[in-house]
Amino acid sequence: MIVGAVNDRLEAVLSLKLSGYDGRSHGVAAVIDTGYSGYLTLPPDLIQTLALPRLGRGAASLADGSEVSFDVYQSVIEWYGQDRTIQVDEADTTPLVGMAMLEGHDLHIRVTEGGRVTIE
Repeated sequence: MIVGAVNDRLEAVLSLKLSGYDGRSHGVAAVIDTGYSGYLTLPPDLIQTLALPRLGRGAASLADGSEVSFDVYQSVIEWYGQDRTIQVDEADTTPLVGMAMLEGHDLHIRVTEGGRVTIE
């Protein structure tokens, strides 16, 4: 089970451990976003810090109907105590965990400040 907590803005937050391909690792607090279909977003400065390899470009439609394009990278994340290779979308915002990361899992959120977030 992966456990997180709901913050004071009622966001479900997970603490994740990412590894770059140069051996460096970094802890990241990421918000679960059920409206995001990818695996994970990271800001450009963290992508650079982890020296993640670039895979190419991606595109998405936002909730307001606008289209955006972004760079896509590869990273290794610790998930259930094991390394899992995932795609990371570059976004200059708070890191987001998307539905591709949660596929096949059950998500439970006690939506209150300090509430428990579990992924099973």
